[in-house]
Amino acid sequence: MKLRSVFTRIITLTSAAALAGFVTFAGVASAHVTVKPAESMTGAWETYTIKVPSEKEIPTTKVTLKVPENLVFKQYQPVPGWKTTTEKNDAGEVTAVTWEAESGGIEAGQFQQFVFVGENPAKDSELNWDAYQYYSDGSIVEWTGDEGSDTPHSMTVVSAAGADTAATADHGHDTAGTAGSGTAGTDTGAAVDTAATSTDTPAAGSTTAPAASAPASTGMQTATLVVAIVALIAAIGAWVTAARKRSK
Repeated sequence: MKLRSVFTRIITLTSAAALAGFVTFAGVASAHVTVKPAESMTGAWETYTIKVPSEKEIPTTKVTLKVPENLVFKQYQPVPGWKTTTEKNDAGEVTAVTWEAESGGIEAGQFQQFVFVGENPAKDSELNWDAYQYYSDGSIVEWTGDEGSDTPHSMTVVSAAGADTAATADHGHDTAGTAGSGTAGTDTGAAVDTAATSTDTPAAGSTTAPAASAPASTGMQTATLVVAIVALIAAIGAWVTAARKRSK
């Protein structure tokens, strides 16, 4: 009787550990740094939004985004509480953008969005968004892997048939606040035509709980995990019940 009780406790603890592992995996899987839209039109001045969730229990204090070589970076939208700097090559073209928190940062359970405008390439192509996320303890997560990796970079497909998002692209070519006109390395006042902001995201500068709209693949993955967990618990419960009946 005692042995059976101990064995039942072991099964229960194992189930709890498996449940915790599945839930943790599902949470981390959905916490990627992403750039939207995922599709855009060739030659368009597109308004892009980078979304940065904090997936650790410590704040994210800085994020650096590498500008794809086939995209011309034009402008960024200032965010209160964040310092924005750019890196340029010898030709004066922006090659990387860094947003750094002036205090605090992105706490656990929160995300931050940053908005910028880029001129898409004239030919069909892919934009690979390599990003580097810095935490308050000095650790760095490099979102530079291929699709399917643990830390994949975001990607935008640019084509002539480009997307329903083309309607949100900024074709005004308002270069009065172009980032390239500032001092190399640091820009502080570049403005963006906020009317062109993508319609599927809130305005930059908002720091809230994680967004309800996750990528479809992440939703399916989470649903699959939940079903697996329920099935596992049900199977263990049935086995324990049957064992108890046999012992009587």
